[in-house]
Amino acid sequence: QVQLVESGGGLVQPGGSLRLSCAASGSIFSINDMGWYRQAPGKERELVAVITSGGSTNYVDSVKGRFTISRDNAKNTVYLQMNSLKPEDTAVYFCNANLLMRNNRYYHDYWGQGTQVTVSS
Repeated sequence: QVQLVESGGGLVQPGGSLRLSCAASGSIFSINDMGWYRQAPGKERELVAVITSGGSTNYVDSVKGRFTISRDNAKNTVYLQMNSLKPEDTAVYFCNANLLMRNNRYYHDYWGQGTQVTVSS
């Protein structure tokens, strides 16, 4: 019933920008926390940024000042604006959400399929 569809990944040069989007679809009643994670080859998946239903945000230190997470509740969408991208930002980026459906089914830590971000010159 629920689906997280990510978009916006691609190839960008160092110093460039990308904006990732993740739209949740289905008969959604509410969405609690939403976040972005990333996983580079050979590395553990790490939390990049999270935003609560109240709009509070947290970021991993390595992206502070460069990345901004936001959400549009009307569109059930979370965004990750990535500026001043560095090669070390290269990873598969995943969105994550906790969702309550209108039929009272709850999805805890529901994952998107991931979108590739490659930062290279």
